[in-house]
Amino acid sequence: MKKTYLFTKRSFDLVFSLLGLLALLPVFLVVIGWIKLDSRGPTFFKQQRIGKGQKPFTILKFRTMVVGAEKLGKQITVGQDARITKSGRLLRKYKIDELPQLINVLCGQMSFVGPRPEVPYYVNYYNEQQKEVLSIRPGITDWASIKYSDENALLSSAEHPEQLYIERIMPDKLNMNLLYLQNASLKKDVEIIVQTLHKIM
Repeated sequence: MKKTYLFTKRSFDLVFSLLGLLALLPVFLVVIGWIKLDSRGPTFFKQQRIGKGQKPFTILKFRTMVVGAEKLGKQITVGQDARITKSGRLLRKYKIDELPQLINVLCGQMSFVGPRPEVPYYVNYYNEQQKEVLSIRPGITDWASIKYSDENALLSSAEHPEQLYIERIMPDKLNMNLLYLQNASLKKDVEIIVQTLHKIM
């Protein structure tokens, strides 16, 4: 990737993540209060993901599941997962739970657009070519997020959801991200952001 593009991309991330956090502060306060009233536990969900250069980082989300959900099931969420809280269903539907990742973007751990970061468990399944997606900052959204916006429903209809994810969905996502790396541009990043907003609204 060209250095000018990477510099412009990072500048875009810095400016708009800061503006976004300031503009969405009232939304954050409302969501925090709702989560606190809905279920016991912390407001934010923190999880280790693999970022640029295969370095782990802590991703931030609004908590949408019961405390200790990872110990009660798999690391993928399937359909009407019983671990999801009442508030969590709406937060997930409109991707509001992803908003705290603006902090990850501001800190330089993520970008607005880039391959979605995986947990270490699934990264272990990547082959050498697929690991190329770890050469850039992961993103809040990408082409794969748009295509698989109904991933939970898709997995819920499968007899073996985790097998479907590992053998079909994840490789397809990685192929899309490898194509993104070959044709990345600020124009395409803006297009992905616009299409993401259109998809969830």
